Amino acid sequence: MDGLENKFIAVLNKKVPVGLLMNALAHMAAGLSVSYPTIADMRFDDYQDFDRGKHKSISDHPFIILAADNSNQIRTLRFEFLAEGIHFVDFTSTMTVGTYLEQKERTKQAHEAELEYYGISAFGNRIKLSQMTRKFSLWR
Repeated sequence: MDGLENKFIAVLNKKVPVGLLMNALAHMAAGLSVSYPTIADMRFDDYQDFDRGKHKSISDHPFIILAADNSNQIRTLRFEFLAEGIHFVDFTSTMTVGTYLEQKERTKQAHEAELEYYGISAFGNRIKLSQMTRKFSLWR
């Protein structure tokens, strides 16, 4: 055992084109990192290669990418995270196309039940997250 109690996870909607998912994943990972209450828990560290080149801010924790069959599976997981107090960031179809102001307005005008989830990302206890995401398979 490596002594790490936490991990990162992302669950991505298989029905969404990969290019859009990569954008969503980048936004979620950035948002997760800056919104976590104790960033030191994420254990970002600089790695150094043999030539003394620095590779900055890589987390010691694993980051597992999982696949959801559809948006509703992600919605359900989101509600589970809320109920359990898991720190997460999600990304929906309303957060694409146009300016960020247009995206924010489109999201504001949508009922939660109407949102198409592209993905959700979380950081927390690795055992708890594994239990909550065991129905999802690894992204291939």
